[in-house]
Amino acid sequence: MTMRNTSTILVLSFLILWSLLSLSSNASKDLVRKSCMHASYPHLCLRTLSTYSGPAKTPGDLAKAAVEVSLSRSRKVSACLSRISGGSQRERGAVKDCIDQISDSVDELRRTLSELKHLRKGTFRWQMSDAETWVSAALTNEDTCLDGFQSIDGKIKAEVKRKITNVARVTSNALYLITRLDQSRRQKAP
Repeated sequence: MTMRNTSTILVLSFLILWSLLSLSSNASKDLVRKSCMHASYPHLCLRTLSTYSGPAKTPGDLAKAAVEVSLSRSRKVSACLSRISGGSQRERGAVKDCIDQISDSVDELRRTLSELKHLRKGTFRWQMSDAETWVSAALTNEDTCLDGFQSIDGKIKAEVKRKITNVARVTSNALYLITRLDQSRRQKAP
């Protein structure tokens, strides 16, 4: 085999590999786009999941990725809230309660992610019910956190509200994708 033939084969191999990766990437982007289209916060869904590491090949992959995004953001918000200092006694109490609520959300999202990673055909509906319940509870905790700031005004409230609202939106999108996964599997079931 000549040097020219070897070079040609290498170039062709590279082009084939690149084409296959491109098709896989496009399929993943299409899945994200189609799945996020009707989410509560479609632009946020698209932005967070299209840049998430690892291609989502199935609706299950996408639901797991959405929960991972929500879990990651919840952890970051919890860490940020624990660094808030100052304010009135009432503000400090509201922040402490909020930290507790977000900690509960982190636990529920962690349980959800674990459940989604171990879905089984025989217990699928039960597992999906658990996942939906836990993500709904996480959303409720996030709302409860904000409720603690209702009669408080100021910079701390604005900062907490901004952070919690963002987490609640990605959590809402995760719940949508889990529900969508559950519905698509039920439609396929006999």
